[in-house]
Amino acid sequence: MALQILAAGSLRRVWQPLMAQFEQETGLQTETQFGPAGLLRARIEAGENCSLFASANMAHPQALLEQGKARAVQRFAGNALCLTAAAHCVAEQSTWLTLLSDPGLRIGTSTPGSDPSGDYTWQFFARFEAEFGIALQSRALALVGAADSQAVPDGRLAAQWIIASGLADLMIGYRSYAAALQAHRELRVFEIPESYNIQADYGLAVRDERAEPLRAFLVSDAARQTLCNYGFVA
Repeated sequence: MALQILAAGSLRRVWQPLMAQFEQETGLQTETQFGPAGLLRARIEAGENCSLFASANMAHPQALLEQGKARAVQRFAGNALCLTAAAHCVAEQSTWLTLLSDPGLRIGTSTPGSDPSGDYTWQFFARFEAEFGIALQSRALALVGAADSQAVPDGRLAAQWIIASGLADLMIGYRSYAAALQAHRELRVFEIPESYNIQADYGLAVRDERAEPLRAFLVSDAARQTLCNYGFVA
């Protein structure tokens, strides 16, 4: 029987090569469903079965452990935030700071509470506002990551789709998407300096002993190299 996995949506691109490598090495089969980590945690708390939960933060796995709904919790990857902008909004002198400081530009985000990306973004907003005295939360549009959010079309990146659809001018999301986003001529991607950025810690919740080989693989050097290749931080 295949291992049933629930995994944060931001892992979707890297998960296929990871699972292919794991299955080749172990002979075990996996089946994965993706979604915002907060909503996946709620499904587990409501009784849905899975062998392993891969979250974009440590808080959700830890909560399951404290409730007796996980056997073990472990960090396995890191991430950070970046800013994506519509190319037509970017001038030669534009920076991440000038773009976010422009009150005429709409800022798309994921949804706090439902999706750790939204939680990390709101932490970044608080840090930014304290440093520069410029309000961002009031301009933010939580466009993805909630139970009732419009689904991002298959094969599209959230920032790409949101900006192309005219729903926002800017999008804050995970830095692991930066390389893929930079391939689109209509977009510009900006690094957020480490001093203002937020560290995202991804965690595993092991829910039954059959998932132990998968846990061991995901913290192995081979898996960490694959994660790094896809923009994550080991």
